[in-house]
Amino acid sequence: MLDQLQKKTFAYFLHETNLENGLVRDRTKKDCPASIAATGLALASYPVAVERGFMARFAAIERTLTTLRFFWNSPQGPAPNTTGYHGFYYHFLDMRTGRRAWQCELSTVDSAFLLAGALAAGMYFTAGTPDEDEIRRLADALYQRADWQWAQDGGATITHGWKPESGFIKYRWQGYDEALLLYFLALGSPAHPSPKSSYAAWASTYKWEHCCGQDYLYAGPLFTHQLSHAWIDFRDIQDAFMRKKGIDYFENSRRATYAQQKYAIDNPLKFEGYARKCWGLTAGVGPGPATIKVNGIERQFFGYVGRGVPYGPDDGTVAPWAAAASLPFAPEIVLPALDYYIREVKLTQRNPYGFKESFNATYPEKPGNPHGWVSPWHCGLNQGPIILMIENYRSGLVWQLMRGCPYLAAGLRRAGFDGGWLGPRSTASRHVSTR
Repeated sequence: MLDQLQKKTFAYFLHETNLENGLVRDRTKKDCPASIAATGLALASYPVAVERGFMARFAAIERTLTTLRFFWNSPQGPAPNTTGYHGFYYHFLDMRTGRRAWQCELSTVDSAFLLAGALAAGMYFTAGTPDEDEIRRLADALYQRADWQWAQDGGATITHGWKPESGFIKYRWQGYDEALLLYFLALGSPAHPSPKSSYAAWASTYKWEHCCGQDYLYAGPLFTHQLSHAWIDFRDIQDAFMRKKGIDYFENSRRATYAQQKYAIDNPLKFEGYARKCWGLTAGVGPGPATIKVNGIERQFFGYVGRGVPYGPDDGTVAPWAAAASLPFAPEIVLPALDYYIREVKLTQRNPYGFKESFNATYPEKPGNPHGWVSPWHCGLNQGPIILMIENYRSGLVWQLMRGCPYLAAGLRRAGFDGGWLGPRSTASRHVSTR
């Protein structure tokens, strides 16, 4: 089941990528631009595809080189129609030209996912051939070009991003969320590092809560407990906050996963479908916006929103990919959920790339699936975590690669992490392909 799900999910990157520049479409919606985060996830997924036989090594090298060359040579500057600025990139790019789309922001966190994918590629392609040498050089150069000090805009924490029309976005990365990886990359940069104080400032706004039977560092949407973990093996390494709590971030995500299941079992808002094998509230699309009376109860349904446990918002929309991305943390509850989604609800049937983004059994219109409304699209930002987290559960490949990345290790240490594979007697292992 996992092999087929992984293979089918990877087909998204095979077919929704512009082979001339390596950019990956954000979602399968018509005329949708590229997502730099999805492109970074694709870069990290190509090594998995080679190891699993989904793609030939030479094809993965070709795609990786095309992508890295594009970002290195694409226009950087303050003009509104470039690809990036100060080593960061716009959230969405035109699939053909690679220029800024939708007047979107220069995104620090999406740039972090792109750079992490590049670094993972550099750690995998280690042969002494001209092409693999170039992959490593470009990955290193792209990472070192990002000016994290500029992205702080004089503040203690890193900003969400920047727009040429209005300058820096007022929001900053603070409180526990998907920016965990971003801070390690910022701290580990040998060229433009953020100071240690930036991580301390970010962590100072953490919220430790008791929710759904679990004590854990709180974040509502499940993806916030997963995305950084796609690259980093947090088992047995701790920062100051986790040392005080006596756990690590891996255990924290395990607890968050169990909180999601418990919320679905309790089902306080009495939505259809929620059960021990049906859970996963996260950011994504839904059947709304709409307010509809269902079985005598007026229900509000949302479009794209960050659904979370236990405080909501919640409209009965479940994301199967979010359950899949928790596989390393709690396989004993994730595997039955995947089996339910695949074999009973048949959410991968007749879908070219495995799971679509979400489904909702409460919404009264159920076209094409008797179990409920199903999103019409696949989304690249959801496909990548399925591939990477299944692989981390099966072989630890991506974790092993990134353990050997000196920049990431330096960033973790500057953030105060130690123990486990970061300890003085631990040697970082680099995966060597036999294919």
